[in-house]
Amino acid sequence: MNSLSNEKRLGRTVFLLGIMAFLAQGDNYAAAPMIIEISKELNIELSRAAVSVTAYMLPFGLFTLLYGPLGDKIGKAKVLKTCAFLTAIFSALGAVVFNLSSLITVRALNGMFAAGTFPVTMALIGDLYGKDPKAVQNALGRVMGMMFLGGAVAPAIGGLLSHLGSWRLVYLAYGIAEIIVAILMLKVIQVPATESMNGKTGNPYKIAFSNKRLLATVSLLILVGFAALGSFTYTGDYVQSKTGYNILIIGLILSCYGLGTVIGGRQSGTIREKVGNTIFLIAGMVGFAAWSVMGWWNHTALLCLSLFVYGFCFIMIQPALVATAQQLIPKFRGVAMSLSSFCMMIGGAIGTSLNGKIIKTSGYPLMYVIAACVILLAGILAAINMKQMKRIHSKTEV
Repeated sequence: MNSLSNEKRLGRTVFLLGIMAFLAQGDNYAAAPMIIEISKELNIELSRAAVSVTAYMLPFGLFTLLYGPLGDKIGKAKVLKTCAFLTAIFSALGAVVFNLSSLITVRALNGMFAAGTFPVTMALIGDLYGKDPKAVQNALGRVMGMMFLGGAVAPAIGGLLSHLGSWRLVYLAYGIAEIIVAILMLKVIQVPATESMNGKTGNPYKIAFSNKRLLATVSLLILVGFAALGSFTYTGDYVQSKTGYNILIIGLILSCYGLGTVIGGRQSGTIREKVGNTIFLIAGMVGFAAWSVMGWWNHTALLCLSLFVYGFCFIMIQPALVATAQQLIPKFRGVAMSLSSFCMMIGGAIGTSLNGKIIKTSGYPLMYVIAACVILLAGILAAINMKQMKRIHSKTEV
């Protein structure tokens, strides 16, 4: 009975963490269809209104490196609950800004605190599920799946709410939803028994950077971020150019990618346990096949198929790398997650910048082919990395 009760509590916790990830990711991507309205209402140029997006993303990336060690030091549950509340407050305040300066300030603070939700959440899951690799990866996959679904459907949500009311309604709606989740977190999320500061001495980043296996593992997330985030950023524009649909329909099509991550994420650990590390090769090859042809599709159903399959393959690779990074420095899971998140964002930023130039000079098909090659490379290198780690582990046991 006790075990069943604990299982239910863990299930509720992961569900709440997934919803918060969905909202925090969506809070960022929902801004895309609102930039034109913001520029008109605040009477500023479109390029200046777009600075509000950068104002969110830049502190999000930088502060990611802070929250992991902070969670290790003072407690992940405490940091997560605090960041959840502050994220909700500054998201809602976006509805009452009065000029560009106030908008940038509010969005920057929103991004700064939202940065604490992702790495600390991932590290907390590692603590909650202890030493069960399959359970950890399944839980990570579920939360990450919800996060990417949130980003995929956010343009549609932003477009719909903006159409029904105004762009201010979008920020208010996300803020209220996040406040509700943050309140529920206070009751549901408990401090894991494994979350202890005992034995956690030394400089966490010095320890992390001295671990070659950890660095090799998190570095692969740069490739994954490049292949997934860097290409998905432009996929809404690409689908619109192919179909001519409005932002709401485009958002629904893009949600196929999110559905792939949600469905795959729930079983990623189980699938890896059955297939072994060959899953990285399979995911890389299938992901390559699905994404390399994306730039030539003209039919909506085929676009949806490629999006779904690519999302499924991506979530077979990323949570496994994240779970492995946690296992390599279990006393400093927060630091491992900060490095993982940072590498993903670096890869996404490089991909976004480079892909913009590729699209301008050569068009969408080449962008998707390059991204497909990178996800294949990530799958191959991940399989090699895991094989080497297994060999080292076997020698250590002997």
